[in-house]
Order: sequence, then structure tokens, then C-alpha cells
Amino acid sequence: MGGSFGMILSPETLKMLEWLAAALGVINIALLIFRSQWNFAFAIASVSLYVFIFFESRLYAESGLQVFFIIANIWGWLVWRRSLEAGEDETRVAVRWLDWRSRVVWLTVTAALSLNLGWLMHKYTNAAMPFADSAIAGASVAAQILLGYRRIENWVLWVAIDIAAVLLYINRGLYPTAGLYGGMLVMSLFGLREWIAVERRQRATAA
Repeated sequence: MGGSFGMILSPETLKMLEWLAAALGVINIALLIFRSQWNFAFAIASVSLYVFIFFESRLYAESGLQVFFIIANIWGWLVWRRSLEAGEDETRVAVRWLDWRSRVVWLTVTAALSLNLGWLMHKYTNAAMPFADSAIAGASVAAQILLGYRRIENWVLWVAIDIAAVLLYINRGLYPTAGLYGGMLVMSLFGLREWIAVERRQRATAA
């Protein structure tokens, strides 16, 4: 196991940032459900704070994941804006499912990424729960990319991620974040239902 890193933020500051990040995350998901491009602005603000929150909690894969999220949300915002400018809709983007072959590829790559990252965290850091941390991180990478491409499967992954994350964050004493992910689980289920309904309406309109 690797050595430990020193504290950067005081416990009081860390808790304040956690509550703020959680609030921004709730707004992000609410906007995402209704396919508003402005979800990305709140997502970027939230995950930027979580870089420090997770690092201080020794969830290093999660901390590094937030840096990816910042980049991925900027990319996703650009993709959604291009979609809107192309005339799909004035305010909301179109959505669709992956085919089965693509689902198998995404699942295989996500599992491989998660296992390898977990092994690295276990061997070279003092990560608190390296394999659980890395499984959430790997699945979150896949879900975020699928979100950018507006694929409905992103919600299926977020549901699984939210369940695992609630258990992990309770274990690490991150109760506001656990509460956030509990709320996000409910919102992800609602988002999944909403996007499925939207996709059906799109097909009906096209027919």
C-alpha cells in the first residue's frame, strides 16, 4: 500500500464545500432530466468542488474522476449546443438508445477500466475502498460519455452508480454526499422514464 497524503482543507471548510457541491449537483440533475443544456454549467461547478472533497476523503479515483467530469461536461455542453443549433429542437436535444452490440462493448470496456484502476489504487495508494471506488469511477466515465452522446443507457448506469455511491459515501462519513446520491437515485429513475417517453414520442413523430 502507498503512503498517505496530508490534509489540505479543514473539516469545517470541507463540510461547507460538500453541502454546496451537493446543492449544485441537485440542480444539475433536475436540468438534465428535462434535457436543458444549462445542466452542464451546474455540473462543472459541482464536480470542481468534489475534486477537493473526495481527495480529502482518500477516494482518489473519485477525486481524479472529477477532473475528467470537468472536461467531459465542457465537451458535452459543446455537443448539445451543436445539436440545438442544427435545429433538432429550439431548447431540448433528441435522445436515443444504443444497439445491443454497442452495449456489450461499453460494458466490457467499463468493467476492464474499473478492475485495472482498482488494482492500481490498491497497490500504489492508501485508497480507503479501492475497488468500490474504482467501479463507481469507471461506470461514471461511461455514463458521462453516453450522456454527452444523448444515449438513454446513461440513466441505467447512473441508477447503478447512485446505489453503489450511497453505500460508499455512508461508509466514508460523507453524509451530505450520500444524501445527494440518494436523491439522485430517485431523479435518475425519473430521468430514465422521461427519456424513454421522449424517445417513443420521437419515433411516433418520425413515423
